Amino acid sequence: MGAIIRWVKSTRLFRSIYREGYPTTPRTRVAVILNSLALHLHPVRVPRRATRVTYTWGLGGLSVYMFVLLTITGVFLMWYYIPSTQDAYWSIRFIESEVTFGQFMRNLHRWAAHGMVIIVFLHMCRVFYTGAYKPPREFNWVIGVALLTITFLLSFTGYLLPWDQLAYWAITVGTNMGGATPFIGDQVRRMLLGGLDIGQATLVRWYTLHVIFLPLLTIVLMSLHFWRVRKDGNISTPVLEDEPEPPGYPPVIEQEG
Repeated sequence: MGAIIRWVKSTRLFRSIYREGYPTTPRTRVAVILNSLALHLHPVRVPRRATRVTYTWGLGGLSVYMFVLLTITGVFLMWYYIPSTQDAYWSIRFIESEVTFGQFMRNLHRWAAHGMVIIVFLHMCRVFYTGAYKPPREFNWVIGVALLTITFLLSFTGYLLPWDQLAYWAITVGTNMGGATPFIGDQVRRMLLGGLDIGQATLVRWYTLHVIFLPLLTIVLMSLHFWRVRKDGNISTPVLEDEPEPPGYPPVIEQEG
């Protein structure tokens, strides 16, 4: 087995992917972070106190996991869902009754959506009550508020797709709320409906928002959120950086490559 591993590591393909080798020193660990497209968004060094679950509860990471789970199950549901007023409801029934693991994947998508709304809201509450929105993290707090709003919109637009009575009346309430916008209410309502009444254009617009525009916007803002975490001094900590560390805790830990 050792000979096979050494042969794999000596191939040109392996060395083209992992150019730095296994990081064994602080310098090589930094090189791994800086040369990785995904890892370079994370801080190179993370204060140990910031990794305590009792402080962050891991709510930011759990929000990302919920989004990934929603993306995977959402792609599965898109294979069978038909965004048509005539077929939308029956395609949902087909997914639940005829597709292998269809009901499981739809329920997983639904509960993950509920979970993401709750977790993102709790994450915002944790940041607010621990003062993590204070300088230099004001801009990242604004990005977080935008992500919370998009999470609500993702949940609401997905709520409409089954095209049943609940969806119809949700669209009615939502578009009437948009129509109450001062000065431009009629234009907002017509834009949301795709016309004067609820119909095929309405379903296509909400479906497009749910599966393309809002997820892409979430990815962009989430990447910017991670990048600002790095630039604003890593994850917020319960004590200031210049305060002495508690006994038994080294000042920093190295992030594994």
